[in-house]
Amino acid sequence: MYDDVKSAGPREDQLQVVFDFPDEIGAENTPAAAWDQDAAKRALDDLFNLTHQYRDGTAYHELLQFVARFRFYSPFNAMLVHIQMPGASFVAPPHRWLNKYGRHVNPGARPLVILQPMGPVMFVFDVSDTEGDPLPPEVEKPFEVRAGKIGKRFPRTIENAKRDGIAIHTAKLGSQQGGSIAPASVPAKMLRFGETTVPVRYELELSANASEESCYTTLAHELAHLYCGHLGTPNDKWWPDRRGLEHHVREFEAESVAYMVCTRLGISNPSEQYLAGYMGQQKQTPPISLECVMKAAGLIESMGREGLKPRKDGKA
Repeated sequence: MYDDVKSAGPREDQLQVVFDFPDEIGAENTPAAAWDQDAAKRALDDLFNLTHQYRDGTAYHELLQFVARFRFYSPFNAMLVHIQMPGASFVAPPHRWLNKYGRHVNPGARPLVILQPMGPVMFVFDVSDTEGDPLPPEVEKPFEVRAGKIGKRFPRTIENAKRDGIAIHTAKLGSQQGGSIAPASVPAKMLRFGETTVPVRYELELSANASEESCYTTLAHELAHLYCGHLGTPNDKWWPDRRGLEHHVREFEAESVAYMVCTRLGISNPSEQYLAGYMGQQKQTPPISLECVMKAAGLIESMGREGLKPRKDGKA
C-alpha cells in the first residue's frame, strides 16, 4: 500500500477511511481555502459543488470508470464527454469520421464540446450519431481491456519528474508501505534535466522490492499528491497550492488519479479497492477538486508518453 504524504503527524492505513483535522494551520487561513475562492479556477468544481452532479458516490465511480475506459482522449476531455453524453462510446470530429472511417454525421446530431490541443475548443460526435461504412474494431469495441504494458513509461516518467525538481529513489520499505513524497530535506542539490539543471524540491521514495507495475502505480499516486497541490507549489502557474486539505480528501484525490492513469494502461492497481471501500461507507464523494484530479491525471500520462520541455517561470 501507499504511504501518505509525509508530515509530522501519524500515518494511517491507506484502506482505512480517515477523518482527521486539517494540518496545523487554521482551515480558514490555508492556501487551500484561498485557492478555493478563486472563481476563475472553479469552472469544473462549480459543477461538482453547486449541481451535486458527482457528489453521489455511485455517480462519481461511474465517471471514473468512464474516463478510465475512454482512453483515446485525455482524462479532462473524457470527463467533458461524460458530462454531456454519459452513454458515449467513441467520439471524433466530422472530418475524422469521414476521412478515416467513411462515415457521415447525421443531420441534427448534437455536437459535444471538448478542449483542443493548442487551441480553444473542438466539436466531436459520438458514433451513435454517424452513418456509413462498417465500424472497425477500435470503434465497435473501444472499451475492451488491454493487457497492461508499461514499456518505457516508467523510466520516462521518472526522467520527466526531474523538470519539477523531483528526485526519485528506491529503498527497502515495509510490505504495507509502497512509497512517499515530501519536500526535499537538502534543497541545495541539483538535478540534470536535458540541457538544464533544476534544484531538488521534492524527494519521492519507491519500494525497491516491488515490481515495475507496482512501482508505477505508487509513482502515479505520489505524483498526484504533488500535482493536486497537496504539498504546495513552487509556482502557482504550474499547479495550485492547496495545502491544508483534510487527509481523506488528499487520499481520495490521489487514489482517483492513480486509478485513472493505471486503468487506462490496463495495469491492475489497488486504487479501485480504496475508492470502493470509501464509497461503501460514506455514499458521498468528499469535497474534492475535479479540475485538479483530471489535470493531474493528464499531466502524469503525458510524463510517461513523451519527453517534456523544461519549465519556464510563469508558464505551466
